[in-house]
Amino acid sequence: MTSGVAAAARDVLIVDYKTNRPPPAEAGGVVVAVGDASVGYGRRVVLRGLDGVVRGGELVALVGPNGAGKTTLIRALVGLAPVLAGAVTVLGGTPAAARRRIGYVPQADTLDADFPVSAGQVVLMGRYRAVGWLRRPGRADRAIAARALEAVGLADRARDRFGTLSGGQRQRVLLARAIAQQPDLLLLDEPFSGVDAASQRALLDALAGQRAAGAAVLMATHDLAFASTACNVVWLLNGRQYAFGPPAAALTAATLGATFPGAVLTVGGSLVVGR
Repeated sequence: MTSGVAAAARDVLIVDYKTNRPPPAEAGGVVVAVGDASVGYGRRVVLRGLDGVVRGGELVALVGPNGAGKTTLIRALVGLAPVLAGAVTVLGGTPAAARRRIGYVPQADTLDADFPVSAGQVVLMGRYRAVGWLRRPGRADRAIAARALEAVGLADRARDRFGTLSGGQRQRVLLARAIAQQPDLLLLDEPFSGVDAASQRALLDALAGQRAAGAAVLMATHDLAFASTACNVVWLLNGRQYAFGPPAAALTAATLGATFPGAVLTVGGSLVVGR
């Protein structure tokens, strides 16, 4: 299968950025600012040519094929992968300095489903950064965790063992754990993978509540229909940035063909790339 796109597309949007903006106090403030950045591991560049600004309240889709670098970008924004060139600012400082204000839901969580811990206890883990590992969470922390579990629609499962929940319910619990951190930035790596429709709806509702409170959400996804209809910004990636901007500007035949060479792609049932 071929895309019919002869040449790689240039970035559709180049966005001005400022590295000295104060942390956002409300929706609309700059949460992430990236300027001509490259990220990777050691000396190996995984993504280059990154430019963009993400504001509080926005939902950003990170879109690209497997191995495109989406997870590496998420890890760079949380300070777990180095910035090899250019500037990456999160909440007015370095990603590592902002880590306490970032909620991160990785694609494969390290929490063993067989570990004897309840859903409520998993969510309460999200408070440990605030209270410290040597202190016990207080009443206020438990209330925050309870509200986070309620936000994902699982308040009635707080005492259930984590491992007995369905895959979608476990994903909701892990999001609640991130929400319990009271983050200004939420990073999610393929949160809908293997998740049933009810859990997907619950996840989206919970994220909408976080965005209404001013948090920015960046989500790696393969769902082009979701990216085109539900997200404010699409970040097209495959070894480099091919687009950053509103879905209508970013999801064009040219940029998609460059990002997914040789693929047949549809958005909302309409063929946009391929033959």
